[in-house]
Amino acid sequence: MGENVASAGQSGVTDYLNAAGLSDDLDALGFNLVGYGCTTCIGNSGPLPEPISNAVHAGDLAVASVLSGNRNFEGRISPDIRANFLASPPLVVAYAIAGSMNVNLTTDPLGKDDQGNDVYLKDIWPTNQEIAEVVREHVTSQMFAARYADVFKGDEKWRAIDAGDSQTYQWPPSTYVANPPYFDGMTRTPKPVAPIEKARILALFGDSITTDHISPAGAIKEDGPAGEYLKAHQVPVNEFNSFGSRRGNHEVMMRGTFANIRIKNQMAPGTEGGVTKFADTGEVMPIYDAAMKYKAAGTPLVVFAGEQYGTGSSRDWAAKGTILLGVRAVVAKSFERIHRSNLIGMGVFPLQFKEGEDWQSLGMTGDEEVTIHNLKQLGPRDTAKITITFANGDTKDIEALVRIDTADELEYVRHGGILHYVIRKLAS
Repeated sequence: MGENVASAGQSGVTDYLNAAGLSDDLDALGFNLVGYGCTTCIGNSGPLPEPISNAVHAGDLAVASVLSGNRNFEGRISPDIRANFLASPPLVVAYAIAGSMNVNLTTDPLGKDDQGNDVYLKDIWPTNQEIAEVVREHVTSQMFAARYADVFKGDEKWRAIDAGDSQTYQWPPSTYVANPPYFDGMTRTPKPVAPIEKARILALFGDSITTDHISPAGAIKEDGPAGEYLKAHQVPVNEFNSFGSRRGNHEVMMRGTFANIRIKNQMAPGTEGGVTKFADTGEVMPIYDAAMKYKAAGTPLVVFAGEQYGTGSSRDWAAKGTILLGVRAVVAKSFERIHRSNLIGMGVFPLQFKEGEDWQSLGMTGDEEVTIHNLKQLGPRDTAKITITFANGDTKDIEALVRIDTADELEYVRHGGILHYVIRKLAS
C-alpha cells in the first residue's frame, strides 16, 4: 500500500519539469506537485488516504516512506508512518514503482512491461549524458529570473494585508503570529539567578531524545492541546496547517513541545506521545496541561534524560518551548552540542550526570521533588549538588556537572538567556 506525493524545492522546478516533458509521466505515477520548500520534509503533504490510514492502525503496522528530503525523524512525514528513508529523487520514484520496501533495487525487478518482461532499475535509470542533455536544454537561467522577478510582491492575499502606518508591529489577533512572553517582567539589570527548589519532574526520558521529539513539527493533531487551542479560536481542522507554519505563535508551539506522537515519557509507562503524570493527583495528562498546572502553582520543573539529549537537527523551538513550559533545568547523561547551547541561550540549565549515574540507577519514578543548589555561585563547568526527595520522604544527594562551558555562556544564563543579554547590552 502506498501514496505518492511530490513537493519541489522552489517554483522553478515546475517550469523545467514541464519543459522536459516529465510532468505528465510523474502525474501518471501519482507524483503530483503539491507544494514547494519544506512541504514534505515538515509533514505538510497532507494525510494518507483514509483506507490506507485505517489499515495501518487496524493492523498496527510499521510502515515506511521514502523521500528525497533532508529529514527522516519518526512521525515527521506522517503520523501514520514510523520509518522514513532518505533517497535521491529517482530512487524515490523507483521504490514507488516497485511498491514495496522489501526489494533489492540492484537485483530485483521493479515490475513487468506490456509484454510481461521483467524491468529492472538499470533499464530505466538515465545515463549521466542523458541527464546533462536534459538539463542543458530545459533548465535555464531565464525561467528562474522570470519566476523570481516579482517574488517580493506576493500574491493578491498578501498584497491585501493592511500593514498600517506604525513603525512598530501592532500584534493584531492572529493564530499565526503572537507576541511571545520572553521579556515579560524584564528589568534593566539582571536579577539574581532564582534557585530551583522543590521542582517537579515533567518527564523522564531514555536515550536519543531528538529535537524532533522535543520541538513541535509536522501536522497538528485535532485532539491535542495545540488542536484544541486552534479550535477554540475558530480555526477549522482543514486550516490547522502545520507547526512549522505557525512557529510565530508561541501559544501553538508550546502546546506542541514534547508532544511528538512517538515520544515515550517513562513517568507514564505503556504510553506513547506527549503525556506525563501530574504529581499532585497522579493523573496522566498532556505535558502542556501539566506544565500549566505547575506554572499556576509557581512550581519549577526539571526534565531527566539519557544519552545524547537533543540529537538531530538544530531547532530553536526545542529550547524555546522548554523554557515556556517552565522547565528550568535538564539533567541528562550527555547532550548534543548545539541543543546544549540552545538551552543555555534560553536560560535553561543543562546538567550532566556523573559517569555511571542516571535516573534509572537512582530509582526515580517521576514522583520526586528536586532541588538544585548553589546556582548563584556557579562557574563554568562547576558541579552542582542535586537533592532528590522521594515520595516516601527519603532523600539522596548527587553531584552533576553543569554544562555551562564558557564564561560567555554563564553570562547568558545569569541574564535569563541570550535575548535578554543582547537587549541589555544594546540598552546600555
